[in-house]
Amino acid sequence: MLSFDLPDHTPTVTVHLVEDLTKEQLLAFPAFQRWLSTLNSSLARQKYSDHAFHEHPYILRKITIQSIDWFGPPGSKLGFVKLKAEVKSDPIGMLPGVVFLRGGSVAVLMIVRPRDARDERWVIMTEQPRIPAGSLSFMEIPAGMMDDTTRTFAGVAAKEIKEEVGLTLREDELVDMTRLAVQGHKSPENLANAMYPSPGGCDEYIAIFLWEKEMDRLEIENLKDKLMGERTEQEKITVRLLNYERLLEVGGRDAKTLAAWSLYEYLKRTREIS
Repeated sequence: MLSFDLPDHTPTVTVHLVEDLTKEQLLAFPAFQRWLSTLNSSLARQKYSDHAFHEHPYILRKITIQSIDWFGPPGSKLGFVKLKAEVKSDPIGMLPGVVFLRGGSVAVLMIVRPRDARDERWVIMTEQPRIPAGSLSFMEIPAGMMDDTTRTFAGVAAKEIKEEVGLTLREDELVDMTRLAVQGHKSPENLANAMYPSPGGCDEYIAIFLWEKEMDRLEIENLKDKLMGERTEQEKITVRLLNYERLLEVGGRDAKTLAAWSLYEYLKRTREIS
């Protein structure tokens, strides 16, 4: 097994690699960079006397890469990494450290109102196979991963809406609901202004946006059952429309949809959005 020591780390942290993964590829992987930076920031806070672990601080000792997945042929673009981090306090013991790295994502709550009945609200959903959930027709709000070419959450959101729904929208039409909700609390641990759907096992964080617009009823009707998706990425997406009042009946199984609904209702109540 190949291994190397993390640069600029004291005490030494040894990283054990799997076959076909190099030191350079791992260190250049944005999800690994973000995770390691955030972890180091959190561990550094233990030096303060009011920290819960100040007397017996935890230290990152070792990282073992367990498996990797490529987007495309091996060696092309690193997609997912599963690792085990040994974070230990000698008097206390180990912290759970199995991590699935996939990086940041975005999701968009898209609400459209017919111009001839502004009290009506329809939510644009996507229905597609989600094999990890064992489903061939999982219903969720549009979402997508951050990539190496689009660096802003809003830019990724606009790109995903174009691919998944077929609508072209401007970045300035998107409202970052997660940022609005947490703007009064700056994370001392360098966490993203986003929702972490499974922090016990995955690094993924999702910025949740709102796009709300009036449209002609015919335009709204034309969105129904549209087939979309990026064929080069094997996406098979059907656009669905749900009455807002029934959103949780269908979308309640999706963490992104639940979080988006909660943020929308909260920000409406606090008048952060009109």
